[in-house]
Amino acid sequence: MTDLVTWLEVGGAVTGAGGLYVAKEGAPRVYWSLVGLPVTWGRFTWTYGSTMDVCGLTVQPSRLRAFVTRNVTRREVRPVPPRVRRVRPTSTGLRVSLRLPAGLEPADVAASSERLRHAWGVHSVTVVETKPGHVELRMTGYDVLARVRMPRRAVARDLVVPVALREDGTVFERDYRKIPHALTLGANQSGKSMYQRNLIKGLARLPVGLVGVDCKRGVEQSRYAPRLSALATDRESAGRLIDALVGEMEDRFDLLALYGVSDLWELPEKVRPVPLVVLIDEVAELFFVTSKKDEPARDHTVMQLVRLGQMARAIGIYLEACGQRFGSDLGKGATALRAQLTGRVVHRVNDKQTAEMGLGDIAPDAVLSVTGIRADRPGVAVAADASGYWSRIRTPEITPAEASAVCREFAHLTPELPFLAPFRPVEQYAAPPMPSVPPLVPAQPVAE
Repeated sequence: MTDLVTWLEVGGAVTGAGGLYVAKEGAPRVYWSLVGLPVTWGRFTWTYGSTMDVCGLTVQPSRLRAFVTRNVTRREVRPVPPRVRRVRPTSTGLRVSLRLPAGLEPADVAASSERLRHAWGVHSVTVVETKPGHVELRMTGYDVLARVRMPRRAVARDLVVPVALREDGTVFERDYRKIPHALTLGANQSGKSMYQRNLIKGLARLPVGLVGVDCKRGVEQSRYAPRLSALATDRESAGRLIDALVGEMEDRFDLLALYGVSDLWELPEKVRPVPLVVLIDEVAELFFVTSKKDEPARDHTVMQLVRLGQMARAIGIYLEACGQRFGSDLGKGATALRAQLTGRVVHRVNDKQTAEMGLGDIAPDAVLSVTGIRADRPGVAVAADASGYWSRIRTPEITPAEASAVCREFAHLTPELPFLAPFRPVEQYAAPPMPSVPPLVPAQPVAE
């Protein structure tokens, strides 16, 4: 009987260890909640002071504190680390709020984030300034970008579309009210189309008009036709469509002047025009010409795009440009247009120059992170904006059929806009039937 109990105890221990290993590989959230979180929290609690000291994140105490320590408590005066305000566990890591003492700044803590990561045994440590004198350490216990799972609360609302997951476990949202225009870059098979599909899936659920510009004969965006208010499939129709958008922009400015306001959202709801999001699939196609006679039309279209980028935010027209490469080498107006696209998302690229085109002017330190994206992790990208803040993100996997289904489901939200009627896709494109080809050798009856 004793031997049986012993074997049962050993078997239970082995089964438990095996279950934890399976959970660590297959269910990292469960493993983190059961094992990783208590271990990390304890390690952080017991080693916080010494870790901050060896990382150079301590300062000499004030004269009053030093006097009290020396004369009242009779202890040795030692440098003090940032004060821990709050420790909050999450399903992906640990959040620690710190109050910085005089003499430290957020950049000092951010510079030591890699050392803190190794000291506490977590996957990553991100430092975010919450308010002056306060920072938040966002620790992640495992690689949340290995298998992206968006939180259930991440739903599109009020021109805010959750698109991807950040490396620190938070949701990356495309907020058109804060960042009206954006540029997305990436090589083939980098996940750029996946990013656009997630964006369209979220926008399709909102009361906005979607305008597609796909100069590759509509092979990418034609599947979203039930939800598109307009679709241009070549350079010529794209030029006419952009001219129509500029004309609508001028009419909307007249409406703002009539009501004495300076923004679309200040208008009464009954007269407020519907917001429009212009989705440009391959922006470089608008720049390329094959002959000199096409250059005036190209320059006109590009200048109209620049006008939209400069002024259209106030009247609710937003640009979302995608491409494999973008820079001054495309031609006249490229740099001026890029300057208006304040949001940047750069996936894996084929050369460093492309990464510098997308991020070098707003977040130079993010260029190195882009060049380190592996080819076997499509969807991983670096997102940045004009403030200089950047983070690594990854979009969840979604098939074209899923995005198309959402567009068909919410096709009733497609606004009827008279100025876009000539460009409205009538129905979703379908592949023509394959012609029957007669066999090269006539069939012969089989003799018995």
